[in-house]
Amino acid sequence: MIKAVIFDLDGTLVNSLGDLCDSTNFALKQYGLPERKYNEFNYLVGDGVPKLIERAIDPQKLTKELHKNVYKAFIKHYRLHYLDKTTPYDGIPQCLEQFEKTGLKMAVLSNKVDEMAVKVVEKLLTCNFSAVFGKREEYPLKPDPTLTLKIIKSLGVKPCECAFVGDSGMDMATAKNADCVAVGVLWGFRTKEELLQNGADYLAQTPEELVSIIMAID
Repeated sequence: MIKAVIFDLDGTLVNSLGDLCDSTNFALKQYGLPERKYNEFNYLVGDGVPKLIERAIDPQKLTKELHKNVYKAFIKHYRLHYLDKTTPYDGIPQCLEQFEKTGLKMAVLSNKVDEMAVKVVEKLLTCNFSAVFGKREEYPLKPDPTLTLKIIKSLGVKPCECAFVGDSGMDMATAKNADCVAVGVLWGFRTKEELLQNGADYLAQTPEELVSIIMAID
């Protein structure tokens, strides 16, 4: 029986691709670098902003100094524009409300910069999460299970009583590394094949189906 759910954020609870694309291209343009197309960002994002910037810069031009400058430009722009286009996916508010009514404990774990992860959750999602964690210097990024296990312990449940819900192979790997139930969502940034290849136990087509899946896990 599932007693707690840990959610990824971008691509799972909210569609943030437009703002991530705009802030990245703003930062690239500041340094005379070619901009990236919107449809490339499905595979540029997911491993934190430093990795996003590394992937976005032309490999032949990438230097440590350039990376640092583009990263700073991104953060400065994103802090002002992180809600220009970002919205919860259709059905997510109702999904979270259903979980809250049943007494499930909920948390968010993202590779997004911690400051911005907290702000997005506070501004766009009204349910009562027990914990919201983004990228913190003292913890390794997903799929390392360290922070996932810390959250699970704080929720007072066992890993096997916790579902980890996300849209990427990295999220499924995180679930497996922490001995959680891995639930992939198909409305996000990555593919069904990627989710299955990385160990998804269940796949949800819609937030409504996600509720049914979680509530039926024995």
